[in-house]
Formats: sequence, C-alpha cells, structure tokens
Amino acid sequence: MVSNQESQPTPITTALMEQFMNRDQPRPSRRRPRRDDVVTYQVRIELEETEPPLWRRLELASDLLLNEVHDIIQTAFGWTDSHLHEFASGEAYYDRTSEHYLSPFQVGEGATGVPENEVRLDEVLVDPGDKLFYLYDFGDDWMHVIELESVQPRDESAPRAFCVDGRLPGPSEDCGGVAGYELIRAAVDPEHPGHAAALAEYTSRYGADADPTYYAPTPFDAERINRRLIALGNKVDLPAPLKALVEAIRSPSHQQQFEQLIADADLEAPIDIDTDTAAQMVAPYTWLLNRVGVEGIKLTSAGYLPPEHVKAAVADLGLGGAWMGQGHREASAPPVLTLRETAQAVGLLRKYKGSLVLTPRGRTVRQDPLALWWHLAERLPSTSKDRYENQAGLITLTALAAQSTDAADETAAQLLTAIGWRDSDLSPVTPSMAYRAAWDTNAVLRQIGAVADKRALSGRHQTLTPQGVTFAQAALRTWPSKT
Repeated sequence: MVSNQESQPTPITTALMEQFMNRDQPRPSRRRPRRDDVVTYQVRIELEETEPPLWRRLELASDLLLNEVHDIIQTAFGWTDSHLHEFASGEAYYDRTSEHYLSPFQVGEGATGVPENEVRLDEVLVDPGDKLFYLYDFGDDWMHVIELESVQPRDESAPRAFCVDGRLPGPSEDCGGVAGYELIRAAVDPEHPGHAAALAEYTSRYGADADPTYYAPTPFDAERINRRLIALGNKVDLPAPLKALVEAIRSPSHQQQFEQLIADADLEAPIDIDTDTAAQMVAPYTWLLNRVGVEGIKLTSAGYLPPEHVKAAVADLGLGGAWMGQGHREASAPPVLTLRETAQAVGLLRKYKGSLVLTPRGRTVRQDPLALWWHLAERLPSTSKDRYENQAGLITLTALAAQSTDAADETAAQLLTAIGWRDSDLSPVTPSMAYRAAWDTNAVLRQIGAVADKRALSGRHQTLTPQGVTFAQAALRTWPSKT
C-alpha cells in the first residue's frame, strides 16, 4: 500500500495544530443570508498541490445543502466515501477564523458546531470568486478548493448537479495523497514523460512485485459522472427493489458503491433487442420447450430426464465439451440438469404426475423468442424467494448491467456483508458464498450467453457480451413481477 509517511513537515502542520487546539472556541459565523430565488452556480473544484491541476467544473443548484455537495464531490472525483471529511468557510481551511461545518460522524461523536446538513451552498458561496474548502481523508489530506465562477439563471428542468468539464483522472483511495497519486499516475501510463523513472521509483519503494495498477487513477469521464449524479439526485425514484437494497446497506461507503453501480447500469437506456439476437440467446430454452412439447416427457423414477433426451441435449446444444462425462444421464450432465432446473424455476416447465410438462406460460412463449427473452428477464434477479439469494442476484445483475464485473463476487460479498449477512460463525460473507447465493441468477445468465463462454460467472473470469449487458438492464427494469 502506498503511504505518505516519508513526506516532510510543512507550515500547514503548525496551522493544523493551532486550528484543532482552538476548534471549540466560538468563531463568528461566515454564513450569509440564503437567496430568495434558486440559481445555478458554476463552480470549479480543484485538488490543491496537483500539477498540472486536477479539477472538475460543475453546475450546481444554489439551494443544495452541504451534505448533498459532499455526495456530489465524492461522485465527481470518484471517491468512495471511505474516510472522514469536513467543509470550511474562510480565507483558508486552516485559518483560525474559518468556520468549520460538522460531518455526520462528528455530530455523532458529540462535537460542537454547525452540522453540514443545516448549511446551504448559497450561504457560503455568494459572489464569483468566493471559495469554500472541503478536506477529504484526514490521512491523505485531499484538499478540494471550491470556487464560485459564475451565477446563472436556473432552468427548472436542469439537474441539481451536472459535470461540465474536468482535467486529469481521479485518484484512488489510500494512494498516498498528492505525491502518491502523481507517482502512480506516471507509473501506470506508458505515455507519461516520467513513466520509466516513476515505475522504477515505485518498485524500488514498494518491492518488485508491487503493482501500481492496483491504485490506478479513474479516467475522467463526464458522461459517466453525470449518470451517477442523476442517479444520486433521483434516489427516491429508484425502482422499489433497488431502493430497498440501497437502504438495507448499513455502511455509507458501500451504499455509495452500490449507488454508483446503479448509475453506471444506465437504467434509462432504451432496451434494444431484436428477434434474431433474442432467438440466439434463448435457444437452449427454446430447444428444451420444444423437446418437451405438448405431450410432455416421462421422467425416470428418480425424477430425471431419460438418457435419450440427455444425449440429444448434449448433441444438439453442443454441450459435449462443457464438462467431463459421457452425457448419458442427467445427474452426471450438469449443463443439461441446470437447463432443466432453471426452466422449471422460471416457470416454463413443471413436474406433473411423473412427467415434465409445459406450463401455460411455457406453451405461450416457446415459439416466440422475444416473449421468451422478456419472460426470463422478468423472472430475474434470482428465482428464489429467499431474501439473501434475491439480494445476491440483484447485485450480480447490477454489476453486469454496469459492465463492472472484475471481482464481481468480491463486490457482492462486501455488499452482502454491509447489509448484515454473515456466515454461521458470524464471519463476513466470502466471494464463494456470494456466488452460491446468486446461483439461480448466474445459471440463467450462463445459459443465455450473457458471458462469452460457458464457464462459471465468477470473479475475473467473466467476459461480458453486449447482449448480456442489455439483458441485465432489462431484468433490472421489469419491476411489476418483483415488487
């Protein structure tokens, strides 16, 4: 891990000590009267000491509260709200006359002062040139300077926060402050003029096996930031299952992590699926439904498909290389067994008097690939009524729709643990536990080719397909059957 322990003391150290030694002493209020009207503030937020400057330009509603501005800054710079923060109004953050506003953590700890959720942006920024300070992570000390550039009339239809422009990728958490950020930015970029020297310094400092890409900065992408900002502003309008899951996550940093996944999932995007693509994706289910047909299939005494149907599935669906086995019995042919079981779980087939038969819905959609595709989307996430399994499936689909599937099981494990789920010995949820919890969802995704191969949808082995992303977006938006 990169640290800034080697950095030398600066004059700020004395100012910092003075500020904290006197922080409980009364200070005159820096706040001014709130505006009668709501306008749009164009602000530039710059990270101090970065060279060249790292900044974002935003348009903000003037009546935002500072706790909302905190969320917006976190989103604009790619932070994960994993550390403490504090706003300050005055000549400088560490000036003894500056007024500091308490974060929720500080309020909970009993600190005296003005809570940030009681301060409006137009109380601390009034005229162009006014500045507000925002310190994030009291270890790495990311000092954000928020400068009001202009005051503009407000369009009521405009978003509450919008990213207009920016420069340089955002730092990763715990990368060692500005010095660590600039070292890593050069070390991971072969086009950077100081790349070779930075890479040599990084490996010399942290070891030959140290990988600077672990802390690689997040590329600036205004469109992606704005999707997240829109989702942030529309929390109350989230579909019920997603909203419930956000509210169930107890950790603010993990809650924001999931909210960012939702934003990246772009649930407002139109679902563009044509008949040919749908037919290709649902082909295994279409084959099975037609195989069962109107007459049904008599199952073995153990409740499995007879060998001739298993052999046909292996041959017709090209499953011969999917596992090690002869493919004569369903119990020893996992892909065939999973196909049949998931078709039952999503309500296409059922067992009746020792036979496998079509459900009314199965009869309706077996000759209509688009209807079958949408039926599968409507029945996910998870075909289980178990809350834990359903939440795991929902997280899996959100990660797939957001195209954020590297270490997806690790992400699901972290979020499930943040909700409060634990193993029987009270240890946190592990990635393998998270994968098993989302088994039904993962099984359907594999069957329809949401990934480029048939291997388990797990961790870094995921290879997404565009049609898989579209399917996940559709599954997340087909809410009536899930609420």
